[in-house]
Amino acid sequence: MSALCRDCLAIAETGADGERCPSCGGVRTLAHPELLALAIAHVDCDAFYASVEKRDRPELLSRPVIVGGGVRGVVTAACYVARVSGVRSAMPMFKALKACPEAVVIRPDFAKYVAASRQIRRLMERLTPLVQPLSIDEAVLDLTGTEALHGAPPAAVLAGFAGTVEREVGVTVSVGLAPNRLLAKIAAERSKPRGFGVIGRAEAAGLLAREPVGVLPGIGPALARRLGALGLTHLGQLGALTPAEARRKLGDDGPSLARRARGEDDRPVDPGRDAKSISAETTFDTDLSRPADLERHLWRMAEKLARRLKEKEFAAGGVVLKLKTAAFATRTRAMRLSGPTVLPDRLFAAARTLLAREATGTAFRLIGIGAASLCPIADADRGDLADTDTPRRAAAQAAVDSLRSRFGEDAVTKGRLFGAGSPHARSMRE
Repeated sequence: MSALCRDCLAIAETGADGERCPSCGGVRTLAHPELLALAIAHVDCDAFYASVEKRDRPELLSRPVIVGGGVRGVVTAACYVARVSGVRSAMPMFKALKACPEAVVIRPDFAKYVAASRQIRRLMERLTPLVQPLSIDEAVLDLTGTEALHGAPPAAVLAGFAGTVEREVGVTVSVGLAPNRLLAKIAAERSKPRGFGVIGRAEAAGLLAREPVGVLPGIGPALARRLGALGLTHLGQLGALTPAEARRKLGDDGPSLARRARGEDDRPVDPGRDAKSISAETTFDTDLSRPADLERHLWRMAEKLARRLKEKEFAAGGVVLKLKTAAFATRTRAMRLSGPTVLPDRLFAAARTLLAREATGTAFRLIGIGAASLCPIADADRGDLADTDTPRRAAAQAAVDSLRSRFGEDAVTKGRLFGAGSPHARSMRE
């Protein structure tokens, strides 16, 4: 059984997990029968936002850190120290602070996280051109055929990459190595944090069979309950279904679900598919019901969404409005745009139309806006013979962006933010 030392990258013909490396004496050794034959990797940063904050504030290294909003906000990210106390992403902040009252709460700094993400992505692209980012802190890579280029098998190259990220970026990553994307993701999840998990082709079905259905990516609590009601509590039971049985019990998606339960996945790594979704949302300090109050926050989120689209070089072909009521009920509404855009006023106008149908007296605690039908940014706001205004608006927005990049986000502020009670209105009165 081949063994790899994750510290010095030495490869031995025989060995066992955790066995002392004969070259450097380290104990971070990794052994697997298929270790040197696998080439699909899933890389996931460990508690990414919190890790970046700890990198920049070393005094917090051993402290529980929560990245998120105010008391009525939600947890954006939590370090592993905070997770020991039960803090989880998307948990209401008041619950998180009740579970971990000693936590240090830090407001998100997305510009800093994007910069670290881009640095990590550049390091990935040194390994292979087949890099498919899945989110700001997660990507899948195909290193097939790269052994001659690097002079080492993918397992050793990935272990070296993880060490480089720690040294140069200051955060840690977990790696999953497998024969396909699905198994690589599961392997990475099983080994977090700072881990390196391997699932081979020969062991996949047997290993997954013992796991609860919720381990499979894409099976959330609601689907897990539905499967449980059918007596399908473990992946082995789900994977044992014939295509006909799976379709009868679970509908058209049933056969695919059964294949995935056996660890089968033929999706390629596609660098052309970038982000799954791009959005922005905010939780209010107090519940809001007046349309004017909701629109002010919606405008800020539209500007933030436009900025994120441009950072990722995408345009929105449609808009999704998200609202959460005071009773924590979520509403989502969507509409298609006449053409792709990255202009905040066009995004806002579409979402405002959707908001008008919902803002009928209901009190809301959260509002968000997302981009649907992502398109290349080159297709955005081009106008045509019947629309000569959009290119002018795009040019004006580019000038605004330039001023903000030089003098800060508050250098140019739209008048719609100056509503009664807004910070801008208060500062003018003072």
